Amino acid sequence: MAASRVERAAAPLAAGTPWPVLAALGALAGAAAVLGGHGLLPPRAAALIAVAAMNAAFIATALAWAGAPGAGAVAAGLVLAASGAAAGHPAGAIAYLALPAWLASLARGGRLVGLGLGARPPAPALLAGAALGVGLIAHLALTVSRTRGYGFALGPPSVVLSSLAYDVGVNVPCAECFLRGALFNRAQRRWSLHGAMALAVALGLARYLADPLLPHASEVLAGAVFYVALLGMGNCWLFWRWGSLVPGTLSGILLFEGYRLLVVS
Repeated sequence: MAASRVERAAAPLAAGTPWPVLAALGALAGAAAVLGGHGLLPPRAAALIAVAAMNAAFIATALAWAGAPGAGAVAAGLVLAASGAAAGHPAGAIAYLALPAWLASLARGGRLVGLGLGARPPAPALLAGAALGVGLIAHLALTVSRTRGYGFALGPPSVVLSSLAYDVGVNVPCAECFLRGALFNRAQRRWSLHGAMALAVALGLARYLADPLLPHASEVLAGAVFYVALLGMGNCWLFWRWGSLVPGTLSGILLFEGYRLLVVS
């Protein structure tokens, strides 16, 4: 099902934006930045608060654009609470999974059809999403095998599980719901497919570079940007072709988990 069938009406690009929620999240991020700048908050803690606010803004906006602003505020609260729990203790990362559970309950009730979450995607769509993720990982593995000083390795179990919970629970769902289900879905009704894709990919790259919980060591940053851009373009096409977020979510989880195994020796 093409994306044009997901949201038939071409609403104004920013229609339904939850400005009060975004203002509150912006104030939270700003306060963290001020406290961090004055040494009252560790720099990493300030960055994590800002990223949590950004993810919360993404999911709140996506759900509001889908016609569920109240659910968006709840989702934003879940992201902030989970981020705080994960920062307090490694086991707290399990709280990240509260968001996809909440989204699943909304999707079952038919409230997220406008985001491409509702009907079960066809098997070819799932296969295409898996193929995109595996293909990007395979290309990454081939590149790494030919580059001296790079390799793949598993980190400590607590770190691996925490990263997996973040990607499955917050990173990929927030990105896909807003960048593809909301922003790209609306933009491609006003502009060309390539213009809408460029906007979604550019914002996705900016989000990636701003998130300290995602892997972007200086040695592999250029490669990371390359693969994130390819993932963004591929996921836009998947959404445009089938009108579902599930294939892109699958490809995103596969790529991020594969990329987290990359180490510099």
